[in-house]
Amino acid sequence: MVDSVRRALHTGRVGHLGTLDPFAAGLLVVVVGRATRLAAFAEGWDKAYEGVIRLGATTTTDDATGTSIATSEAWRDLGQVQVEEALVRFRGSYEQRPPAYSAVKVDGERAYRRARRGDSVVLAARRVEVAELALDRFTPPDVAFRATVSGGTYLRSLARDVGAALGCGAHLAALTRTRVGPYRLADAVAPEAVTERDLRDPSELVRDLPRRDLDTAGRDTVVHGRPVPAEKEDERRVALFAGGRLVAVAERVGEQLKPRVVVAEP
Repeated sequence: MVDSVRRALHTGRVGHLGTLDPFAAGLLVVVVGRATRLAAFAEGWDKAYEGVIRLGATTTTDDATGTSIATSEAWRDLGQVQVEEALVRFRGSYEQRPPAYSAVKVDGERAYRRARRGDSVVLAARRVEVAELALDRFTPPDVAFRATVSGGTYLRSLARDVGAALGCGAHLAALTRTRVGPYRLADAVAPEAVTERDLRDPSELVRDLPRRDLDTAGRDTVVHGRPVPAEKEDERRVALFAGGRLVAVAERVGEQLKPRVVVAEP
């Protein structure tokens, strides 16, 4: 996807706000040029998905691309009420173990590389937040759902854990990302069709930070990486603007705002 955008826009500075698994579809938010420096400020955005959990089979990757580990016919005895009760258990905050086939680093190496070599990979659980997990329809053995989760949540792990809670095992059979923060799939464009006109204002990536406006002298100071005096109300991180355009993100150090990420041209 990134390579397609690079070709379409004739630039090498392209990144993204979080990968999608190869079998999944949907929205990938891409950052271009100096906006790549701002990606870290959007890491906490929640994400929304639609997907299908297939009951009765666990796999090595926790999705349909993996090798089968175990199967069970116990799903045949389950009803919609039991499935809904299981989904409720995972709403809110819970400790989730990432899949062995994931980009989580183990001693500096991606876990999936170790797993592909045949190494045993068991990753430490991490706390994630599931704001929404709702049943759309139950057509056994498939559970169609929609979910809104915190950044860093694995829907493959969620499918695996739901299957374990139901006592029949499960894996993720299909997944579509429908939203990342304020961006929705319905507003997306195909990567090969992207043009300069499709690019959004990079200030949207720091929408959660407090804002301060600079005068011309302040802008000139900041774009050259020099600090400006802090004001009493300035917080630890501040998005600095001039003329309605984002100039930089600064960090308060004592009585100064020191530019940490400069996005405006001198």
